[in-house]
Amino acid sequence: MEQPQNLKGVDIRAEIERLRKERNAVILAHYYQKPEIQDIADFVGDSLDLSRKAQATDADVIAFCGVRFMAETAKILSPQKTVILPDMDAGCSLEDSCPPEQFAAFRAQHPDAIALTYINCSAAVKALSDVIVTSSSAEKILSQIPKDQKIIFGPDRNLGGYLARKTGRDLILWPGVCIVHEAFSETELLKLKAQHPGAPIAAHPECPAVILDHADYVGSTRGILEYAMAMPGDTLIVATEPHIIHQMEKALPGKTFIGAPGADGNCNCNICPYMALNTMEKLYVALRDLEPRIEMDEDLRVKAKKSLDAMLAMASGTIGQGDLGPAKVTGD
Repeated sequence: MEQPQNLKGVDIRAEIERLRKERNAVILAHYYQKPEIQDIADFVGDSLDLSRKAQATDADVIAFCGVRFMAETAKILSPQKTVILPDMDAGCSLEDSCPPEQFAAFRAQHPDAIALTYINCSAAVKALSDVIVTSSSAEKILSQIPKDQKIIFGPDRNLGGYLARKTGRDLILWPGVCIVHEAFSETELLKLKAQHPGAPIAAHPECPAVILDHADYVGSTRGILEYAMAMPGDTLIVATEPHIIHQMEKALPGKTFIGAPGADGNCNCNICPYMALNTMEKLYVALRDLEPRIEMDEDLRVKAKKSLDAMLAMASGTIGQGDLGPAKVTGD
């Protein structure tokens, strides 16, 4: 979707504020959104936490500034609300890596296994899954499943590998990765660590094992933010999409936060290209036109909601939390 045209002279922020009231809309922004979008949002946070907060409001419209699977999750939980996404091309490499027909065939190859599926997937894959997990709920859910139960974990092999090493569980991994977290360079990270001796590293579990092995803390985006607030030092190296640093700098202006580098030695290559598709101009147009909107077949929605409900039943207290905790995990 191209940037909207013919908006010369329009006070975009004022128009968004006007339309928010006129449409009775709630604006959600993921931590990976641009700072100006985070600053205008009603709620900023992790994907499922945002959907649940929107569900609890009396808003008629949910404007989800994130990516498509997040907006789909909001629709699954709030079918009566109109859900709009500023740019429908805002997808996710993990979702793209796991087409539902291929996932169904993979499940058929492992008939004795249940499917624990990371929330970064399409509604169709959620409908094929037994339990959805987030990075903060996965370990608690795994602990409730008998050790002899075979488990498929997808679509993120890095998160699945991290959980397997941390819990000792043998997981059947789907081979998907997040292109943002896969881009971090161990060599460049070690160079940065040498430049800032004593600075801890906080990493998202979507990172490869070679990055997680150097982390002082591994957790969800919310967990990394909470770790930043609690750490005693004044400098933190952050190995996740760098737009979360905006929230850190707002909350802790006296501390220094450094985005972990990619192979080229800077963190710009780790900006999510999908998240970046959303802009203030597109948000304005989406609120004005109530398009693009998320539409979903009711049968699909109900099937997808079952796996989300299973997660909430097993680990509802983890939503919006970062409870993977301090960890130094070694292994493959």
